[in-house]
Amino acid sequence: MAKGATASRTRSTRSRAAASSEPEMVQLLTPDGKRIDSARDSYGTEYTVDFTDDEYRGLYRDMVVVRRLDAEAEALQRQGELGIWASLKGQEAAQVGSGRALRPQDMAFPTYREHGVLYCRGIDPIMPLGLFRGVDQGGWDPNEFKFQMYTIVIGAQTLHATGYAMGINKDGKVGGDDGEAVIAYFGDGATSQGDVNESFVWSSVYNAPIVFFCQNNQYAISEPIERQTRVPLYQRANGFGFRGIRVDGNDVLASYAVTRAALDQARSGEGPTLIEAYTYRMGAHTTSDDPTRYRLANELEEWQAKDPITRLGTYLREQKLVDEDFFTTVDEEAKAAAQHLRERVLTLPDPDPVSMFDHVYPHGSPEVDAQREKFTAYAASFEGSAH
Repeated sequence: MAKGATASRTRSTRSRAAASSEPEMVQLLTPDGKRIDSARDSYGTEYTVDFTDDEYRGLYRDMVVVRRLDAEAEALQRQGELGIWASLKGQEAAQVGSGRALRPQDMAFPTYREHGVLYCRGIDPIMPLGLFRGVDQGGWDPNEFKFQMYTIVIGAQTLHATGYAMGINKDGKVGGDDGEAVIAYFGDGATSQGDVNESFVWSSVYNAPIVFFCQNNQYAISEPIERQTRVPLYQRANGFGFRGIRVDGNDVLASYAVTRAALDQARSGEGPTLIEAYTYRMGAHTTSDDPTRYRLANELEEWQAKDPITRLGTYLREQKLVDEDFFTTVDEEAKAAAQHLRERVLTLPDPDPVSMFDHVYPHGSPEVDAQREKFTAYAASFEGSAH
């Protein structure tokens, strides 16, 4: 983004979003598409954005394309082309907003759902599909794109991110326009993991230049947020000695502004920040999950009224920043991108089951070698048989 967010530390009232029925959080674009000039967090930091018309349109295009690619991947899984898929539907604003807030030198540590951030980092969207098909481990170069590999183990990436951020300090790469920062993504359920809390301790004590970005999508698989915590997640940061901020995760403008400010503060040596992006997972946890077993249809309908794409689209229309041809064109672009993705996935090779024994140990293992030998013989017994 060319201009982006500004932040200033002043004493004032909290975000205007607190006046609504929503939980208290930083918000710059209401669910009905009304623009709020600025908002403040509980520390008095003011947030706003100064985007060009093209940048507003670009954010909308990003979210539409990301959602369409996500839907195509889910369809491919249902048709047997992927082993599993974790949808981001409903979380596009949190991911695109925070992803576009990253500066080129910043490093991101994702979970297995950050397809929108991956897209914003310029990575070919087929890369994670190779992972979920079982063909490879993802395929992109983390150093080239400043985006680490997907992490399946819940919360483990926060430790990796903290160590990386501590390394930035030791290398003297904090401060100035060229300073580096780290962002670690995780979900609300991961906040119950020891790894995440250990990361909070280490990053606080060592003043690491890191932003912890928690996408609170209301469910840790099937457990609602009220069964996970007695206080809002962002308030946990207080116990570790650093800032905690809740942002409307369905507001792409606020997600951008809060993330950009937190990264700038980390980069300048002000230490870590926990951002709780208050959003909602509209789909299943993964394609192996059935959300109808633990949530009601009216809850989903309530959150659909806060859809991040519809919200920004309403703003673009009301501000006359686009015409209807723009929406048609974007939809066609997204459809074409999804079709291209499908065609490429169908040309991917089938995974080699024996390859699961590779890379378990750097120098091999007699036990793993024996397991590989037995499995290879077992798999060979099916060759030539009818499928």
